[in-house]
Amino acid sequence: MSTAVISIVVVVAVVLAAALIIRVVRAGASRRERALRRRFGPEYELNVAQHAGDSKAAQRELDERLRMYGDLRTQPLPGELRERYVAEWAAVQEMFIESPERAVTSADRLLARLAHDRGYPSDRYEEQVAALSVHHAEHVQGYRQIHDTAGLAREGRADTEELRESIVHARPFFEDLVRPPHHGATTGAETARQPYGERRSGSGLRRWLPGTGTGTGTGSGTGHTRFGHTRKGGAW
Repeated sequence: MSTAVISIVVVVAVVLAAALIIRVVRAGASRRERALRRRFGPEYELNVAQHAGDSKAAQRELDERLRMYGDLRTQPLPGELRERYVAEWAAVQEMFIESPERAVTSADRLLARLAHDRGYPSDRYEEQVAALSVHHAEHVQGYRQIHDTAGLAREGRADTEELRESIVHARPFFEDLVRPPHHGATTGAETARQPYGERRSGSGLRRWLPGTGTGTGTGSGTGHTRFGHTRKGGAW
């Protein structure tokens, strides 16, 4: 075999090996992307957007969150403390009628305390949100929204509709954190239409989060209690 033929064979082998390596690397990256999308859901897309479309940078950040907080062990709330938080959230919603700004800032503080009592980091807001995003990725954006809106409210720069929306969007996050152990997780869409609580058939006990009961409400079968009005009608 001539030197020229050997050179050609070597070049072809190198090219094929390089193509195979690239294919394996891409397949691994694709699997990792799918795994992160499954784990983080809407948080994945949000992170990509925050990195200006740089999916690799977003994946590195999410991988780092998993490394730091993936094994975090949290604790459920004792029953009495859970009931106290449920009552506090109901009071916040009622407070909205007279003072939307104070209601939103109170809700922001309540959620921070609730996350702390569940065992999430509480020294810094950014660290707390990063840990929460690993374990409550479906709803953590609601916490970010109400935190940001509370900051605007303290400066007098949030209108009533922004305040109302922040409470509405934070509620699924609250329900996620306050839910009893082994109660069963729900997706964001399910949380929006399925009230938290316990049902017992027959004469049965029903315990609902205030505002999602089947008592006096907005009608139309929504199962939501109206605590007040905003400039757009404002049913919770």
